[in-house]
Amino acid sequence: MLAILCASILWAIEPVLAKLAYRNADFLQTSTLRAIFVALTALPYAIFTNRGSGAGGPGLNLRVSKNQFPKLLYIAIAGTIVADLAYYFSLTRIPVINAVLIGHMQPIFIVLLGFMILKEDRLTKFDYLGILVMVIAGLLVTTKTMANLAMLKFGTSGDLFVLLATFAWATTAIVMRKYLREMNAGVLVFYRFSIGAIIFVSYLLLTSGIRISNIYQILIGVLVGVGSILYYESLKRIKAAQVSALELSTPFFAAFLGFLVLKESVTVMQILGIALLFAGVHFLSRREEAYF
Repeated sequence: MLAILCASILWAIEPVLAKLAYRNADFLQTSTLRAIFVALTALPYAIFTNRGSGAGGPGLNLRVSKNQFPKLLYIAIAGTIVADLAYYFSLTRIPVINAVLIGHMQPIFIVLLGFMILKEDRLTKFDYLGILVMVIAGLLVTTKTMANLAMLKFGTSGDLFVLLATFAWATTAIVMRKYLREMNAGVLVFYRFSIGAIIFVSYLLLTSGIRISNIYQILIGVLVGVGSILYYESLKRIKAAQVSALELSTPFFAAFLGFLVLKESVTVMQILGIALLFAGVHFLSRREEAYF
């Protein structure tokens, strides 16, 4: 529980640092350096915690099985190339609070994917109620004011990109819990971001090249690396419902940091949306464990 709480704080800092990085860097360069430094952060953890059978001490043991690699490849593409890139692009267009809160609507997609694709159980009244409440929470955050809601202004294209990222992240969470739960967290994070980094770097070398424009791009990678390890370690040890509930501390930290550092304001409707998010996760958590 302490691990996921620490990860939530780090993820609240992440979008603020990304906004600061964008002052003299674009989202693609920042995403590429982020992936590189996440992988470099995860590598020492993987080396010192992933000991092979019969090993007498720490060693470079990054081997994965043939069955595991396709799942890792999917997590890398869906989680890093698609979701993370869409999230970082959205941060060029929308406030931190919008991105963070919409990103924390993953339980909706986890429940729906479990029902439609995995065919594991029926939806209950709590599932429907939780989904409805969380959708309302998202609308309140993206519309911001009653005037926008009255004119049916339900957000921007940036909000839609975060929604795409949220869906992709949810699919990777299911894959991880179903097929890679026993894998070392450091190894999982290393491969997810290493594969993403290779794809990003290959593209940039063919186009604009790679350059470090500011310290924030490096700090983001280190923070996300530590946060991702803590997140995957917590998923192995506590219930998914507890993880979802504890992650809800991220919007509060993000809203505070966005106001303090970036001078982004938060409306009354957005505060109400954050509160409703708690209620939505509460209802969904009654069944969430069934999908894992």
